Amino acid sequence: MKGKKKWYDYLWIASLAYLILGFFNIFFAWLGLFCFFIPLAIAVVKGNKAYCNKYCGRGQLFSLAGGRFGLSLKKDIPGWMRSGYFRYGFLIFFFAMFFLMLWNTWLVFAGAKNLGTVVTLLWTFKLPWHWAYHGALFSDGVAQFAFGFYSVMLTSTVLGFLTMVLFKPRSWCVYCPMGTMTQLICKAKNVTSSQKQ
Repeated sequence: MKGKKKWYDYLWIASLAYLILGFFNIFFAWLGLFCFFIPLAIAVVKGNKAYCNKYCGRGQLFSLAGGRFGLSLKKDIPGWMRSGYFRYGFLIFFFAMFFLMLWNTWLVFAGAKNLGTVVTLLWTFKLPWHWAYHGALFSDGVAQFAFGFYSVMLTSTVLGFLTMVLFKPRSWCVYCPMGTMTQLICKAKNVTSSQKQ
């Protein structure tokens, strides 16, 4: 008999709502920062990957779609995707794309570049997204960050769904940049703790 569901078992709803809200108003993209800072904070404070194991709504969404709804082929992920070379390489690439997004945001803040009302999917395909921007009290730079950050979140979700379909439901978790970062933090924290003893 399965245990009673906890509140955090329903965080997949928040992940789904985030994607939907960003479709209608791009400023909701800023909420995605919680998905960046909370995992890192838990790893630093607790020294574990509780966020990945319990609180990641995206992982829950993949489990639900691939498991209960049967959208996954449920095959083992290839060994090369599990390797440190791929995971750390993907993390470096992800950081490069993230800092490029921040640079473009800075250019808009500085007035050197106009606001681009597009969402870039898979770091390549520019999708018009102008309907989600209605003007605001904030500067164009704030909106540019929202477009860029939503691009990052949508791209990682699409990659997650692709690996969910081709392999086991939570295969994205194997090479998720946040998972890799929290793992590095946990390792460093555990090494530091053992040295103090």
